[in-house]
Amino acid sequence: MREPEPREVPAEEAAATAAISTADPMVAAFVRRAGPFALRPGDQDPLTSLFDLATKTRDGTVPLDGIDAFGDDEIVERLTKVRGIGRWTAEMFLLFQLRRPDVWPVDDLGIRHGWSLIHTLPETIKPRPLQAEGERFRPYRSTLALYCWHAVHVERGQA
Repeated sequence: MREPEPREVPAEEAAATAAISTADPMVAAFVRRAGPFALRPGDQDPLTSLFDLATKTRDGTVPLDGIDAFGDDEIVERLTKVRGIGRWTAEMFLLFQLRRPDVWPVDDLGIRHGWSLIHTLPETIKPRPLQAEGERFRPYRSTLALYCWHAVHVERGQA
């Protein structure tokens, strides 16, 4: 598993991460692995979220040791029990950190917009029909997701 790229970290988040590191090395490992996807910005207090993650790690709700052995749905279910970690965050963790091959984040606007660009749809596809469209690409929907994001980058001249 690769380490996330370095990024700028707000002082409050850095202090919280340092405090959690001392208290629970497993949580520190998750925060390092999840990188910018660890918490939903602005949705929850980062310190409270980190402590909730530490608590749920200690009580076994989120067993970070050996999390790779769990199925995608179980990982999403367990991670979303943590305050500040939603379905999108859990799916990004599966896709970019665990490198799971069949993640299809249909609620991601970039995926929806990219699909609509590729298929020249008049408006952005909604999550439910996109979920159905993705079924034929099992078990390689992570690759499809990357192509959808790429289509958006091409449209913006960023490819």
